[in-house]
Amino acid sequence: MLPVSAAFAGQASTPLKTLDYAAVQLGDGRMRDQFRHQHALFRDFDNDKLLKPFRSRAGLPAPGADMGGWYDDSRDFHVDPNDWSTLNWHGYIPGHSFGQYVSGLARSYAVTGDAATKEKVRALVVGYIPTIGPKFFEGYYLPAYTYDKLAIGLIDAYRYAGVAEAKDALDTLTDAVLPFLPEKALTREERRQRPYTSEAEIWDEPYTLPENLFIAWASGMGERYKGLAVKYLQNEALFDPLAAGKSPFKGKHAYSHVNAMNSAVQAYYATGDDTYLKAAKNGFAFIEAQSYATGGWGPNEELVAADDTETLYRLLSETHRSFETPCGVYGHFKIARSLLSITRDSRYGDSMERVLYNGILGAKDTQANGDTFYYSDYNQKATKVFRGEPWPCCSGTFIQLTADYGISAYLTEPRALYVNLYVPSQLKAQIAGQAVAISQTTNYPLEATTRISVDPARAAKFAVMLRIPAWAGPKTAVRINGKPWAGALTPGTFLAVDRTWKKGDVVEIAFDMGLRLEPLNAAHPEMVAVVTGPLVLMPIEETETQLRRDDWLKAVRSGPDNWTVKTASAEVKLKPFMAIGAETYRLYNRLLT
Repeated sequence: MLPVSAAFAGQASTPLKTLDYAAVQLGDGRMRDQFRHQHALFRDFDNDKLLKPFRSRAGLPAPGADMGGWYDDSRDFHVDPNDWSTLNWHGYIPGHSFGQYVSGLARSYAVTGDAATKEKVRALVVGYIPTIGPKFFEGYYLPAYTYDKLAIGLIDAYRYAGVAEAKDALDTLTDAVLPFLPEKALTREERRQRPYTSEAEIWDEPYTLPENLFIAWASGMGERYKGLAVKYLQNEALFDPLAAGKSPFKGKHAYSHVNAMNSAVQAYYATGDDTYLKAAKNGFAFIEAQSYATGGWGPNEELVAADDTETLYRLLSETHRSFETPCGVYGHFKIARSLLSITRDSRYGDSMERVLYNGILGAKDTQANGDTFYYSDYNQKATKVFRGEPWPCCSGTFIQLTADYGISAYLTEPRALYVNLYVPSQLKAQIAGQAVAISQTTNYPLEATTRISVDPARAAKFAVMLRIPAWAGPKTAVRINGKPWAGALTPGTFLAVDRTWKKGDVVEIAFDMGLRLEPLNAAHPEMVAVVTGPLVLMPIEETETQLRRDDWLKAVRSGPDNWTVKTASAEVKLKPFMAIGAETYRLYNRLLT
């Protein structure tokens, strides 16, 4: 199997490698629960329902019930930019997330080795093949968008589930869609200058295509895909300015443009051109600079200008659509994992854990009727809700993301294991020529400790690289077999514990997670989030209680997953996002001066 960020047959490779999916197994906790839920939901889903819009548009018998929402082959979809109150999403992009479900199932098979899942992937691909043809894309609003997702489904079925038919199917699909794609990666502004019949046509995303096209080429599915990938690189409008340190993000659709940076990474792997690496690194930095304390970005699904200090503040009271969470975290994890692999910079791991614990782990589970968690709400009167239409885009990225949890936790070099995420897990890998088993036991970050057992087959010298987060306080400590590690710990770096490891060795980390207040930005120091370690603590209350800075910093643990602030006149309970249910909460607090 080819790992997601493996060194491709191009001109660049990564110092760090992700492991095969089967190498990491999650232990008890919310990450494993989410993975199992998503895996079971789609493994057990009716094939006829999943295939129905493709069969319908191909003029074939289409048994089974409609799935509903965006997914159906229906003429109900309607959008009028002059009257958004008439918007009807039903039938918006028929079958759009099918490829993502297949991709997620193929990755889930790679994790579990479950025979039923492998057969499910094969049955879906074989059932899909007779429907492939140009007829599907006739009158289709977002051909590039859906082709991109169908492609990754076929790619992953081929490389992870061994479905040989997926290779020819991708060729047939590509032949079918090419007449419906533009000659280059048009921006939305460029698309608007051309004739169109519906506002929805403007929303297509050809600039995301190169990522999966490069992966198809690197997976041995055909030379044509490298040429197509290069054709759809959005150099002039996106990557060139980013490489030059200029942000082109103002007003851009948030998730798709963050996801487009993954195309830059794949272009770097394939061509060795540092322009693409600079674009990815600078683009990520621009996104971090406009992120909320949770790591979330893109309120109302738009990015802002680099010098905009007011939009994020204003939207705390004007929108509940603060962060497109499953899609956003999926794209965020991919680009951060790649940049970590290339640079060995722990900041990317810090960023991943922010959106993990304050984002996706707080998402409501996808329901069998298609109800899907879509937006995290950071409003001053926030609640958790589903999207409102069945089977939106986030239903596809959610299963892909949860399948990727394990490969995000650890990375390797020939003589080193990098511990990127502190999650309950077991790992088997080859390090320094030895088979090494790793077991991590933790309730991090609800508890400030983790225990990592290191069991090489024979004594071997290698480094265990521990991510010491930038927020780690001075009392953060590492112990090896109960004895303090003598080396210095520097927050914001990986600590190299380089020694001869023997079976039964144990690493223990105790993190200093003191409370701190993080302002929204420099222009609004009065708006602060209460943070401990990587966790944002959100007040649970209908009406905002304003407190002084010192009061917030006196919050104390009052339960397994809650904190309390008490003053002479007020008592406020706080919870991390992943512990919030039906309560009203908020992200930021206006300081009382």
